[in-house]
Amino acid sequence: MSDLTTETLQEYDRKYVWHPFTQMKEWEAEPPLVISKGEGSWLIDSDGNRYLDGVGAIWTNVHGHCHPHINNAIKEQVDRLEHSTLLGLASEKPSILAKKLIEIAPEGLSKVFYSDNGSTAVEIGIKMAFQYWRHLGRAEKSKFISFKNAYHGDTVGAMSVGGVDIFHEVFRPLLFPTIQAPSTCCYRCELCLEQDSSRCNRECLAELERIMETHAHEVAGLIIEPLVQGAGGMIVQPDGFIRRVRELCSRFDILMIADEVAVGFGRTGTMFACNRESVTPDIMALSKGITAGYLPLAATLTTQKVYDAFLGEYSELKTFFHGHTFTGNPIACAAALASLELFERESLLKNLSSKIEVLQARLNAMIELKHVGDIRQCGMIAGIELVRDKGTKEPYNWVDRVGMSVCREARKHGIFLRPLGNVIVIFPPLSVSIEELNFLMDGVQKSILAVTEHPEDI
Repeated sequence: MSDLTTETLQEYDRKYVWHPFTQMKEWEAEPPLVISKGEGSWLIDSDGNRYLDGVGAIWTNVHGHCHPHINNAIKEQVDRLEHSTLLGLASEKPSILAKKLIEIAPEGLSKVFYSDNGSTAVEIGIKMAFQYWRHLGRAEKSKFISFKNAYHGDTVGAMSVGGVDIFHEVFRPLLFPTIQAPSTCCYRCELCLEQDSSRCNRECLAELERIMETHAHEVAGLIIEPLVQGAGGMIVQPDGFIRRVRELCSRFDILMIADEVAVGFGRTGTMFACNRESVTPDIMALSKGITAGYLPLAATLTTQKVYDAFLGEYSELKTFFHGHTFTGNPIACAAALASLELFERESLLKNLSSKIEVLQARLNAMIELKHVGDIRQCGMIAGIELVRDKGTKEPYNWVDRVGMSVCREARKHGIFLRPLGNVIVIFPPLSVSIEELNFLMDGVQKSILAVTEHPEDI
């Protein structure tokens, strides 16, 4: 425990740390909240104040902070081996974890390639798909279909298949072009505003089919966030959408890459989002919840068919030339294995149903609020969109920072949140109790009311 004062820690942060997705001029204008400890669903700051972690350490935390089972697994592994390399060596914990991941993954995935974060897991999937077709003598299949509002990470390849302009547009000259398909139910088009989202979704799928008919000969892969587009605004896809995308990819001979970085490991109510519709992608990217939020680790899973295309004589140069220094780090793999043990020991997936129902009920009540324009939920993921005018769905201007104002207000109620523009994100640890979940939703509702209906009282 640091013996430095809160004021000193705040000074160090503002003087030396450059924060992600943060306008630092604004950040430096006021003292930051300094987190020094975690207990279960709670974060504790350097002054001893407690905040329920409403975003699960940015969508990673599964079993709560500082779970003793994972803590002990990490401590035991540190005493055995901190790190070796997978370049020329096998390693105990990565081997065991790979076997376990394949056992719980959608049927047909059979190989695990490790990396260290979600962006790199996606980057690997893109490179695998690209190189796969070259090995089959189909070098013309080199392009990718991506979706509007998609977010797949911040490395150059991952940004290239992204579709959130506020994040990606400034880097456009660096990115390779993709073929962009319309997002499923966009909540903004004329059909959606007329409450005809089912027709919107049918038209999106029809347009995707037209794109494939036109471009299949030159497309290596399609990449999609199954069930929920996260950073695009927690946009939830309708039942059957992923299954239909899988059917189209198979029909047009396009590799399907499922980005399960945010939605994997129980977040949608099943271990993986693809499980909800019995879909097996050709490539699946995992990270975030893989270590329950403890340590950087990622895995890109693929099929035997894809793997076999890379087998050959050394002179053929079919090797997949990609790697990371900390690939398959044993300490991170030990945390991941301990997390998967907790899924089984505590019947976590089975016990989620009651929490999902409580969350749904609380969200349904919140739709009546004057400035709540839309509610989106899939399992233990939710987004509450705030609008200036409920009738027309006129959005707040993004520079008004209404979402951020709500999250700041929530701190007064003992809650930490982080918005996506004017969408309030609900993404607590899966281990959150019913009591804590109600505490969270009480605070969210009070904060929305204070900012949107009674700003004079703030």
